[in-house]
Amino acid sequence: MRALCWNGVNDLRVETVADPEILNLRDVILKVRLTTTCGSDLHLIDGLIPTMREGDVLGHEFMGEIVDVGREVTKVKRGDRVVVPSFIACGQCWYCQHDQYSLCDTSHPKPELQEPLLGYPTGGIYAYSHAFGGYAGSHAEYVRVPFADTDCFLVPDGLSDENALFISDAAPTGFMGADFCNIQRGDVIAVWGCGGVGLMAQQSAMILGAERVIAIDRYPERLAQAEAFGAIPLDYTKVDVIEALKELTGGRGPDACIDAVGMEADGTGVQHAYDRVKQALYLESDRGAALRQAMLAVRKGGTLSILGVYALMDKFPLGLLMNKGVTVRTAQQHGQAYVPRLLEHAQRGELTPAALATHRFSLEESPKGYHMFKHKEDGCLRAVFAP
Repeated sequence: MRALCWNGVNDLRVETVADPEILNLRDVILKVRLTTTCGSDLHLIDGLIPTMREGDVLGHEFMGEIVDVGREVTKVKRGDRVVVPSFIACGQCWYCQHDQYSLCDTSHPKPELQEPLLGYPTGGIYAYSHAFGGYAGSHAEYVRVPFADTDCFLVPDGLSDENALFISDAAPTGFMGADFCNIQRGDVIAVWGCGGVGLMAQQSAMILGAERVIAIDRYPERLAQAEAFGAIPLDYTKVDVIEALKELTGGRGPDACIDAVGMEADGTGVQHAYDRVKQALYLESDRGAALRQAMLAVRKGGTLSILGVYALMDKFPLGLLMNKGVTVRTAQQHGQAYVPRLLEHAQRGELTPAALATHRFSLEESPKGYHMFKHKEDGCLRAVFAP
């Protein structure tokens, strides 16, 4: 089959690779209908996440049609149209039983690669380095899906492939971030980042009852989409974000702040220049402008919800959180806990993930799609590939 493969920093090629096979009786093989870029893929492409190997197939956000089924799979069958969360979960371990699916104790085949850094391994994830399991990704004609009864969710009739696609990762990640905020009537939520996850976090906060949602970014087309969703847009290159948030909240600050940016955040001023130099010299992996600003902006006793991917960040003001009494919630997405609800919201038109699909390519054109996505050319929010 054809697949998009990582061959080094900023070196992506579409190659012919072996077709996936059933390896476990609980596996299925999925014919990929749609798969999409994600901001966290850029960390791999830019060489910020170690343990990638030449020939690794990329892609972790996808949906498709089941074409082969392991003998112990009971809840899905050949021909079913399904969406699959990016983290792989067994459904039976302690963490899965407590809806913490990205922490699954069973799905990571190489825990020794994570334990020295994290203490305990996370669950496995498609195409996110060998430190996260070494699973082949979805930017391919076919993909193997382990634990299919837990990880495959039927797409309802009438719901488009484009809407279902982002319920694999962007929508559940964003919804989880809003859920972490414990939103109460009258709450004001500020979201850093108007990419796919940030926009889904904004819509999710509204669904969960936020009175106002404030969206922070610098790209006009992304801020326009946030405003179309009902958020108040702030361009951080044109206003003092902290002062603007105080003004919008009567001086108190947002009740919760969501960081949907992560380790390659852009920013302004001396601190951002410092981060760029240290990252370029591999003295730190993370540029933390968005996270630091969110920490400063959140009101006393508020909540900081961190969705952006991080590794090692310098100048992390922990004392700020302690002295303000801020609650911090963070995780990789527990998609299996949210996908059924999100499919219902999408069916009712309350959640509109298909708005993220601004550009569409064939699989053969996927390197071009990633270039456009990475450099935000032509207003590209997400590049979608149709194998």
